[in-house]
Amino acid sequence: MKIAIVGASGAVGQEFLSILENHPMPIEELLLFGSKRSAGTTYRFRGEDIVVRELQHNDDFKDVDVALCSAGGSTSVEFAETITKHGAFMIDNSSAFRMEEDVPLVVPEVNGEDAFNAPRRIIANPNCTTIQMVVALNVIEKLSHIERVHVATYQSASGAGATAMQEFKEQQRAVVEGKEPKVEKFAYQLACNLIPHIDVFQDNDYTKEEMKMFNETRKIMHSDIAVSATCVRVPVMRAHSESIWVETERPISIDEAREAFSTSEGIVLMDEPAEKKYPMPLFIAGKDPVYVGRIRKDLTNENGLAFWCVADQIKKGAALNAVQIAEWIIRNKK
Repeated sequence: MKIAIVGASGAVGQEFLSILENHPMPIEELLLFGSKRSAGTTYRFRGEDIVVRELQHNDDFKDVDVALCSAGGSTSVEFAETITKHGAFMIDNSSAFRMEEDVPLVVPEVNGEDAFNAPRRIIANPNCTTIQMVVALNVIEKLSHIERVHVATYQSASGAGATAMQEFKEQQRAVVEGKEPKVEKFAYQLACNLIPHIDVFQDNDYTKEEMKMFNETRKIMHSDIAVSATCVRVPVMRAHSESIWVETERPISIDEAREAFSTSEGIVLMDEPAEKKYPMPLFIAGKDPVYVGRIRKDLTNENGLAFWCVADQIKKGAALNAVQIAEWIIRNKK
């Protein structure tokens, strides 16, 4: 198996390397690609030094089986044909192709089979907030069709990238030292604050991030499900949290939901409120699964259920999901 990573020096690219280092996937050769600035950088992988190549319009992707791409939307659009022209699957982490009809949007636990409905050999990785939510929603959907969802997200600084992470660290230091925090990456100071604004506002006053959750959920789940989201940036370094309310066609009991979550792929049930056991980003950062807890009946709706979920958005919300798509393709190749 010949694998390529595009955007190897970025945060998600580095996570690709970390995940693949000990992954059972049979990798005969790994190629690393990056910008002109990153070209020449060397990374250690499975005992070998691999040099980053400059991404160019040539035949470097000949014989590549899967290319894991996280180099930004404009790069993905420009190089998609170069990457796929010799038959490679391009698994793209950007938002460039997510809503295109001939590009599947895949979360393996939910719709892995869609990966083979990819006439352009491009498979899109969903938005991080959508991924962890649909992994959980799919469990409920199997019990009873979900008609609508209300979700409030609590998204960490790392979701805005490496520069944002550094700015958040500097803001925390400035607050402790009694200095004025510098604000460049975020709309406002994030340290000691919450910002109910992620990505740009749309004509309906929802943000682009919130509308991604609406549109992407429908595409992944092949459903008429309606999603109303409020996305909030919170002063946490890594891992996103979501408070989710679902309305189903029939009532689902707490015991039924717990049993379903406890036996579902990709989910860890952490729901012992009397023992103060529930998911929190402090303890979930760096872990693979989606963690679910605080399961309870919605007091305002007989057919309603509420729960809380947390996942590492760099792992399951980005790099890990892409690797799992590649793994799914290899395992189920027709």
